[in-house]
Amino acid sequence: MTIQDRIENVVIVGSGPAGYTAALYTSRANLQPLVIEGFMWGGLLQQTTDVENYPGFPAGIMGPEMMQAFRDQAERFGTRFVTDQASEVKLAAEPGGLHEVHVGDDAYRARTVILAMGAEHKKIGVSGEEELGGRGVSYCATCDAAFFRDKETIIVGGGDSAMEEAIFLAKFASKVTIVHRRDEFRASKIMLERARSLENIEWLTPYVVDEFLAGEDGALGHARVRHAESGEERDLPMSGAFIAIGHEPQSGLVAELLDTDDEGYVITEGRSTRTKLPGVFAAGDLVDHTYRQAVTAAGSGCQAALDAEWYLRDTPEVETPAGMPAGDLAEAQWAPPRS
Repeated sequence: MTIQDRIENVVIVGSGPAGYTAALYTSRANLQPLVIEGFMWGGLLQQTTDVENYPGFPAGIMGPEMMQAFRDQAERFGTRFVTDQASEVKLAAEPGGLHEVHVGDDAYRARTVILAMGAEHKKIGVSGEEELGGRGVSYCATCDAAFFRDKETIIVGGGDSAMEEAIFLAKFASKVTIVHRRDEFRASKIMLERARSLENIEWLTPYVVDEFLAGEDGALGHARVRHAESGEERDLPMSGAFIAIGHEPQSGLVAELLDTDDEGYVITEGRSTRTKLPGVFAAGDLVDHTYRQAVTAAGSGCQAALDAEWYLRDTPEVETPAGMPAGDLAEAQWAPPRS
């Protein structure tokens, strides 16, 4: 293993709006951050086509184009990038200690670490889901509902998130069909009542989606659904399908080192981005299971950068022998995200 000679002020793990915004702010503060951005840098917006709800883009912008602009802006002020996956972290337990972020055989030491690994949409894993992503299959009605004005759509899911998505989508679509595998719903009574009060929301239970199929234009045209008990199949015409079965925070790298909630989201202190370990901060969808928007992720990336800057300003550095991290280190190998 090669331990880098340089001690970084800030290492940011992850990219996307939170990671790149944290990089922008820390680089403008002359902290020269290092971003371990991953191979699939840019987060979920790399999987998004038109983004029309981010302030400052009245004509909209493509998700990958936006993430390239975020990255370019951070790089302009001196951010450096490692386009690879973090494989292990070692976090100091005392203020002023050095943390380590490992990338394969390389280890980067840092006075502060900002975690911005984000979250992934849970997928139902059927044929056509991946192929039609961005062409009718979506995971965010708040982001994409306006593209389905006066069209027939479905929501797959049965919790509060699915009801929220359906209620929002119903403002635009001519029809929203909620497809759920059981007759009972996990959603709260009030959310079910709100959804049932809307005339253009219909219900299809207990059914599961077996396949998404393209229409003549190559975009989503219909879905093959199956009755969960009888096995009866139906063909459901639609222009949009929204999968609302939850998210998976990408916290496996630190799940044994930091406090997480029952769903695996990293817990931070109050309204800050501070975790339970000094000099370690978390931002974006890694901590947010409520809003999950690009603009809120960017805002928390800004918060993490400021929290890190203030920590560096106020915390004396612990002196250590060359090449040795300071303080007791908690260690964890990479583990798959929690399901």
